[in-house]
Amino acid sequence: MNKAQLVESVQKTLGGDTSKAAAERAVAAVIDGIEKGLKKDKEVQLIGFGTFKVAKRAARMGINPQSGEKIKIKASKTVKFKVGASLKEKI
Repeated sequence: MNKAQLVESVQKTLGGDTSKAAAERAVAAVIDGIEKGLKKDKEVQLIGFGTFKVAKRAARMGINPQSGEKIKIKASKTVKFKVGASLKEKI
């Protein structure tokens, strides 16, 4: 499912009188809320669905696939998702 399909699904769930634009704003608001929560608290927990968490990746050595040359990869941050029990049962 991509974002457009998610917007369509939200529109159907909210009812026939809900516009596509309103459903798109709702999806954007949820995504924006998750982003803000990750920036502020480093974790967003949605009971039953799962937890988004900021994780640190250490600096490491890698290999350039084109030249085979060793390169240093900088430390960075990423987002990890741990699925909740309710969602896990559904899939």
